[in-house]
Amino acid sequence: MNRRNFLKRTTAALASAGFMATGTRLAAQVPTNGRRSVDVVIFLYDRMTALDAIGPYEVLRCVPGVRVRFVAKAAGLVRPDSGLPMLNAEYGISDVTSADILLIPGGDASRPIQDQEVLEWIRRIDQATKWTTSVCVGSLILGAAGLLKGVRATSHWNTLQDLKHFGAEPVESRFVREGKIMTAAGVSAGIDMALNLVALEYGEDVAKSVQLLIEYDPHPPLDSGSTTKASAATIDRARQMARDMYVQPREAALR
Repeated sequence: MNRRNFLKRTTAALASAGFMATGTRLAAQVPTNGRRSVDVVIFLYDRMTALDAIGPYEVLRCVPGVRVRFVAKAAGLVRPDSGLPMLNAEYGISDVTSADILLIPGGDASRPIQDQEVLEWIRRIDQATKWTTSVCVGSLILGAAGLLKGVRATSHWNTLQDLKHFGAEPVESRFVREGKIMTAAGVSAGIDMALNLVALEYGEDVAKSVQLLIEYDPHPPLDSGSTTKASAATIDRARQMARDMYVQPREAALR
């Protein structure tokens, strides 16, 4: 065996052993109370932001007994706003009729926010969920479905005030819980929200174990992650970047 193959096999074996052992210990500690597994449904759509879905997924998938399903309007590959066809929806919305936790990610929500078939599906799923959640601009999709009237909610800072159009009360916070509705701010905030869901469902000890398992201990090298910390010039530049990423490609596609 050459050195390269040896390193590959050794690294894979060590990684597998470490995570399998951690998962086994965590499974033994998670209180089930005889209940069935928790069914999580994450909705995917073209030009969504991948981390809005994958961040919470990485948190929730670590909990034994949690089943996560990726669902799109039609089953198949979904192309997020990065342009890479990297996300696979195993199910179409016609295949899924219920969920314990529904999660709607953000990104370029211009299509799902106007898609009556998708919005009706969200309303139907919400009728039986324990938690209906969103990340980033996903809260505007919940709003378009009529689920945020009179509800305190958050969104990406650049679209926060747009929640008013759907009768919601915008709140500038990392995540907001109002009854069974939980909305997270932009992108990375979905990880915080998912950890909070784990704490609510399984207790803080399990949530702390998941946090350690994914080594979520952010210490960003810069301190400009919210509009309360960023300079006016930084905010303006970020707005222009968002326009370049979402608005201009959408306008070009409509020409």
